[in-house]
Amino acid sequence: MLDTPLDTDVPALLLRLDRNPFHHGSLGAVRSLGRAGVEVHAFVESPRGPLARSRYLHGRHVLVPPPDAERALLRAAERIGRPAVLLPMDDAGAIVAARLAERLRGRFLLPAQPCPGAVERAADKAELAGLCGRLGIPHPPTALPGSAAEARSAARELGLPVIAKWSRPWLLPPGGEGLRSTTVLGDETQAGRLYERGAREAGPGNRLLLQRLLPGGRRSDWFFHGCFAEQGRLLLGGTGVKELSWPVGAGLTALGRWLPNAEVADAARRLASHLGYAGVLDLDFRRDAATGAYHLLDVNPRPGAQFRLFTDRAGLDVVRALHLDLTGRPVPAPAPQPGRVFLAENYGLASGLVSALTGRGGPGRLGRRVETAWFATDDPAPFWAMAHGWGLGRITQRARRNASQAAKGREALQAAQRDKAEKERTRCMTW
Repeated sequence: MLDTPLDTDVPALLLRLDRNPFHHGSLGAVRSLGRAGVEVHAFVESPRGPLARSRYLHGRHVLVPPPDAERALLRAAERIGRPAVLLPMDDAGAIVAARLAERLRGRFLLPAQPCPGAVERAADKAELAGLCGRLGIPHPPTALPGSAAEARSAARELGLPVIAKWSRPWLLPPGGEGLRSTTVLGDETQAGRLYERGAREAGPGNRLLLQRLLPGGRRSDWFFHGCFAEQGRLLLGGTGVKELSWPVGAGLTALGRWLPNAEVADAARRLASHLGYAGVLDLDFRRDAATGAYHLLDVNPRPGAQFRLFTDRAGLDVVRALHLDLTGRPVPAPAPQPGRVFLAENYGLASGLVSALTGRGGPGRLGRRVETAWFATDDPAPFWAMAHGWGLGRITQRARRNASQAAKGREALQAAQRDKAEKERTRCMTW
């Protein structure tokens, strides 16, 4: 039981602009606040989707594209009828909320950021490389090409395969055939073509980044979740490691474990303090097996989908901490419980199948403290809606497709390593 109960007179509205009916982080936020007695509203894709089925969701609002967000938020405020905590659940929502902060004051409660554009700069992957350099936080070597020719050259210099990212992925056009926020490229020609395509489709100011691929391994991918008060003061936070991810090796947390990591936590605190950031942060790191350094890969100015992993012994998590802080209530000192496990059942099943098919092995023992993304005895309907939407055949199909992609990626990496070794051997013979 929380030492300081949440103010149940203040409702909350979840803002998510990316269409994803299987966003389990939103369900986690609805359950976390709803179980504490808060009236929770959210934008939903469909009244039949998993989120809309939750018994803890009080009000359902129609999901809208980003250009219509202000009008939709004002309509939602009228329906709610009193000031509510506004909780963005994706980057696009966080950026829109920050841009509209002054116009939304009085209707919604939001963290006060130190300067305009702070949230957008935090999420911009092109800004991240420079920020890490200034703070001394490891970051993979990254290039921002200015032409297709420069993209091909950068891919060669960084080493193939190479990671391609868009600096502002929230600007990418929606749709299954559109540009992906992150892609693994196997040759330099792909880099040139992707640059040319991005010039047409990625959106204004959305630059292509090429980044060296840090080889992964067991427990190489780490994350940090934290809630910060004004000027980057940490209220609650924790570090965890991905045991399984989806897609395998480079995706969201399918199964994660709460493990203390002082180096990751220190980097997160330094970043938030430098930005003066207030609100919830979700950071992704990868450990470089060669040097042991933890490289910061992504900064997300909102709760991550697995935020409930870091629920302390009193039931405090980053979403509840934010509600307490924005309503003027003290946030109790956290009572950590490392060792907890978070499992997203749909992605965990798919990732486990791929791991078995590719010989990667599975996670260790789960233990007894497992937090599931979907199933809950007090709120079962979202689980069955998710299971119906995914279907076993769909999971198996995705797993086989991902396994094929993973195998191709490994073959490309092995070929690049063999080519590099052959060039080195030839150079030594010539010398």
